[in-house]
Amino acid sequence: MLGNFRYHNPTKLYFGENALDFLKDELAHYGSNVLLVYGGGSIKKSGLYDQIVTVLNENGKNIAEIAGVMPNPTSDKLNEGVAIARANGADLILAVGGGSVCDYAKALSVSVHCGDDPWQKYYIRFEEPDCPIIPVGCILTMAGTGSEMNGGAVITNHAQHLKIGHVFGDDVMPKFSILNPRYTMTLPRYQMIAGIYDIMNHICEQYFSGEDDNTSDYLSEGLMRGLIHASRIAVKDPQDYEARSNIMWTATWALNTLVSRGKTTDWMVHMLGQAVGAYTDATHGMTLAAVSLPYYRFIMPYGVKKFARFATEVWGISPNGQTDEQLAAAGLSALESWMKEIGLVMNLQELGVTEDMIEGIADATILLTGGYKTMTRDDVVTVLKASL
Repeated sequence: MLGNFRYHNPTKLYFGENALDFLKDELAHYGSNVLLVYGGGSIKKSGLYDQIVTVLNENGKNIAEIAGVMPNPTSDKLNEGVAIARANGADLILAVGGGSVCDYAKALSVSVHCGDDPWQKYYIRFEEPDCPIIPVGCILTMAGTGSEMNGGAVITNHAQHLKIGHVFGDDVMPKFSILNPRYTMTLPRYQMIAGIYDIMNHICEQYFSGEDDNTSDYLSEGLMRGLIHASRIAVKDPQDYEARSNIMWTATWALNTLVSRGKTTDWMVHMLGQAVGAYTDATHGMTLAAVSLPYYRFIMPYGVKKFARFATEVWGISPNGQTDEQLAAAGLSALESWMKEIGLVMNLQELGVTEDMIEGIADATILLTGGYKTMTRDDVVTVLKASL
């Protein structure tokens, strides 16, 4: 394992069917004014909203709310939330929902006391917070993004056709997160499957980089194997608690910075998928699925040994005298078969992308340098066309 790195994760996790019991203990550490942030109202239908409000009331908290946080939270919604948080003197932002709600809460936490336009400061200039940060707690209802234990916050600007993530530091990470796998069981099947692929791709983005013998790669392979196994069970029986709990826990460890240690990391599938999302507002995990295979087949010749290892260690393909190139191709074919098996979107047309959008999506794609090949804009166009 080469290189030097720092590892620290300050988020406290409560996992399991009784996890919400610990909310009262966490509330004692914060002031009286809690800003409750959630999405489209499913938490009210499930009864979770009433449970949380009861705990807040029993602990003497004043509650303000931001409802209607969309799956791809926007800069306009962020500005709306800033005004509400300021008006109510928020001491704690409590996000209840999936990754988008958690992302939104973190973006809000660094924006309430910010003197600049948050979009310009954090998402265009990529500056770090230099203002007081409101602490965030998360109660997770969807597994996928890992937002419950990292500093990432993705925001979409529809006017500029941009969807950009900023990974903030330790101070912005949730102070605590509550993970009850039961809360994920009310999700529509499409969202569950999208979340599963988001998890898989988070691991791949970190795995497909570097050439050294790296402990992080061994951890990633175990996480991928476990996810594939649990996904097959969950697709057949979405109410299987064990499978859903393993998926939820894998999602957290896929993107809490552990398996990125010692890695340059890639993240180009996410850059492509986020650019697609900025144009279509499509579900995040499905945008990743639509572009993944064309991208990986494009870069495979530049990292063929790792792709061959992916085939043997993740998919159990026996070398049997095959070349690295043959193994690598077989591994991606196995990935493709699994993606189809669980019901993922396999091309951009299914998400509403047309050929005349390709140039604009390419313009909105941020080019990164950590993977096996540094992409050019022309490369991006090639991959996007292959994804149609």
